[in-house]
Amino acid sequence: MNGYILAALAIWIGAWTLNEWLVRQRPASAQAKQAVGIIVPVIFGATLLAVWECLVYGFQIPPILLPAPSAIWVKLINSVPVLWADFQQTFLKSVITGYIAGCGLGFAVALLIDRSPFLQKGLLPIGNFVSALPVVGIAPIMVMWFGFDWPSKVAVVVIMTFFPMLVNTVQGLASASHMERDLMRTYAANWGQTLIKLRLPAAWPFIFNALKINSTLALIGAIVAEFFGTPIVGMGFRISTEVGRANIDMVWAEIAVAAVAGSVFYGLVALAERWVTFWHPSVRGGRA
Repeated sequence: MNGYILAALAIWIGAWTLNEWLVRQRPASAQAKQAVGIIVPVIFGATLLAVWECLVYGFQIPPILLPAPSAIWVKLINSVPVLWADFQQTFLKSVITGYIAGCGLGFAVALLIDRSPFLQKGLLPIGNFVSALPVVGIAPIMVMWFGFDWPSKVAVVVIMTFFPMLVNTVQGLASASHMERDLMRTYAANWGQTLIKLRLPAAWPFIFNALKINSTLALIGAIVAEFFGTPIVGMGFRISTEVGRANIDMVWAEIAVAAVAGSVFYGLVALAERWVTFWHPSVRGGRA
């Protein structure tokens, strides 16, 4: 057993011991508790990278199979202009536009379904069917319909994000209890007042659940859609092209950018959820 493998074991055991000690602490202040909640995953992530680095050199894994994190970092730093252009094409154009359009359309249709039992019985089963369709089957059709540029990727993202938002919003609007609805009727509240004062606040946890799910689905859908046709720019295009060139460190650099972008996007949605649903027991319990 060479020194790299011993170092990997030592790093893993040391980080595991430190994290075990941290999670067993009972901080007195909320700030200290939040700090521990941030430090633990940071240590875990750094440990995985360090162990990855040691094992690649310890077992002499060829770079074409698995490059070391240091090699990926060097490639990332040296390819910032290319990675930024790909990020703009895939994330800023396709993901953000499709996410807003798909979630917004799903929310609007959910309000229509809530007003129409006919739509509720007819559209929701179709929504469940369409949501089960694989993106690899939808993407080529959208490319044929909307062309090779980013609008076709937006169409794929809209399809992938529309139905999770639709289903979750309909369920959320129906989550208010009969007793609460009866109370609103005793106040002579109309449908709009009941929606704003009671049913929409009750639906926010369901809506944000869909928003968080869609934040990852949108990125996956846009990247996969670029495999089936795109201009010479984009994360999916770059990944498929560099795999063919055996330039695996560039592939991992794109994956790293996508992972960071997706995590930040998810985190922003989660922060918005805590701000909007501060009254919910799950949020209040997290702050206690």
